[in-house]
Amino acid sequence: MILAESQMAKEKTTTKEVPETKIAGAADKAVVKVSSKKKITSGVLNIQATFNNTIVTLSDKQGNALCTSSSGALGFCGTKKGTPFAASKVGEFLGEKAIALGMKDADIVVRGIGPGRESVIRTFMGRGVEINSIKDSTPVPHNGPKQKKPRRV
Repeated sequence: MILAESQMAKEKTTTKEVPETKIAGAADKAVVKVSSKKKITSGVLNIQATFNNTIVTLSDKQGNALCTSSSGALGFCGTKKGTPFAASKVGEFLGEKAIALGMKDADIVVRGIGPGRESVIRTFMGRGVEINSIKDSTPVPHNGPKQKKPRRV
């Protein structure tokens, strides 16, 4: 029984050599660069900068997300995710994506007080996308949660 199984395994692993045939137009398809289906001329770059991470989302004017990235998604771990260097890599990545989509100009909305908020903007502008406006919409508590009672001594 064991011999029969090993013979069957040998039969499965044997392959025939078939001469390669070129399909007409196959080489042309490999050379043609595939562009994205959506062409966006202007959009919105949303930046959420916290002390632990920087999350950036690129969307169109209606708010439909086109692509997103973060420091953690690019491979930075631990405390390195919150650094301006990691945030600049995120801005560089999304700048290339924006150029591939055909984006010419963008509005920027920044949320949070993390260290990567300015470096994302600088590297995104460096990729060739024009900035129309920068809006800071960091959430600010008006009074916050209820205070603790004062301690009785």
